[in-house]
Amino acid sequence: MISFEQASALVADLAQALPHETVGLALADGRILAKPIVARRTSPATDVSAMDGYAARDDDLAEAPVRLAVIGEAYAGQAFDGVMAPGSCVRIFTGATAPIGTDRVVIQEEVRREGPRAVFLQTPRGGRNLRAPGSDFAAGDVLVEPGVRLNAQRMVAAAAADLARVSVISRPRVLIISTGEELDEPGRPSKLRPGIPESVSFGVASLVRAWGGKVVDRWRLGDDLPTLEKAARSAVGRADVVVVTGGASVGERDFAKAMFAPLDLQPIFSKVAIKPGKPIWIGRASGALVVGLPGNPTSALVTARLFLAPLIAGLAGLGSAAATDWRSVALTGSLGPCGDRETFVRGRRTQGGVEPIGDQDSSAQKALVLSDVLIRRRPSDPASETGALVEILDF
Repeated sequence: MISFEQASALVADLAQALPHETVGLALADGRILAKPIVARRTSPATDVSAMDGYAARDDDLAEAPVRLAVIGEAYAGQAFDGVMAPGSCVRIFTGATAPIGTDRVVIQEEVRREGPRAVFLQTPRGGRNLRAPGSDFAAGDVLVEPGVRLNAQRMVAAAAADLARVSVISRPRVLIISTGEELDEPGRPSKLRPGIPESVSFGVASLVRAWGGKVVDRWRLGDDLPTLEKAARSAVGRADVVVVTGGASVGERDFAKAMFAPLDLQPIFSKVAIKPGKPIWIGRASGALVVGLPGNPTSALVTARLFLAPLIAGLAGLGSAAATDWRSVALTGSLGPCGDRETFVRGRRTQGGVEPIGDQDSSAQKALVLSDVLIRRRPSDPASETGALVEILDF
């Protein structure tokens, strides 16, 4: 059995980014950028209007009030075809290319239209209401650096850069296997025996997606070793990471590790000195990483957050550190002394900090709804009262 720090270090070593792939821009949302987004064009390419109004020459406006002939219109994507001669102006709209000869755009609220002429009542002061070429970015500018998740703002930048495809880190493929004869698919209870709805895989799948992974399948299997061995052979061929829940103890039907034995399972670590979740283990079989989580729901989700989340984040290109952002906050409740194992107490944010929730049972499921942080307690930590600083991790 190893310490939490030792296990975390081993996970960080495993969590190296997968190779990159090129995908269409429409499929890139939420992916981790592998190469920088470099602008293929300058934006704007020419002087464009920043307002709806009238393009005019400063010389014509110097002795306002003045009436100028409106000789055309300019729209975004449809420029005025011609030169704006002295004594004339052009009706223009936001985003339209400024006609040749334009010194400024006078906003429409300051102009009175009289048929074919526009009346400028005063000489304009202040800004020109024009966006200069390259005022947003120039061709060759890096708009988004690699290693970040493409979100709404970055997707806009990628499209503005005139890119049809972008290079992103391949998403780690994850296959989840839930083991245990007692488990039923939610909403479909067995008629042959009393059972319980299988819940852990749904939480694990959500966590995998949140940290950049792709759930390729979710299987619920009984405790028959030949069947489990067959499933293991199929799983390692379809996934970068296989997650097995349950079957991690030493009972007669605990086959989580045995099912991978024919695939030359190489253990990376087995059991960690933490509470809850001591049976957590990680190994490698036929090129795939295998993560064994406890069967109890709270234990499974706590260990998944502590070890699976940084593993997926690293493989996905975010870096494992993105999922291990521990920070100090004040307690708004109290904690008893910690035992000989590092303990992760489920807690919730409050106005002044965090407080532990009441039900810390490893099988509790309703209590998970209230939990949004893990409070870290080191072995043999003394009792802590309100106001004491504790380490927390978003759960």
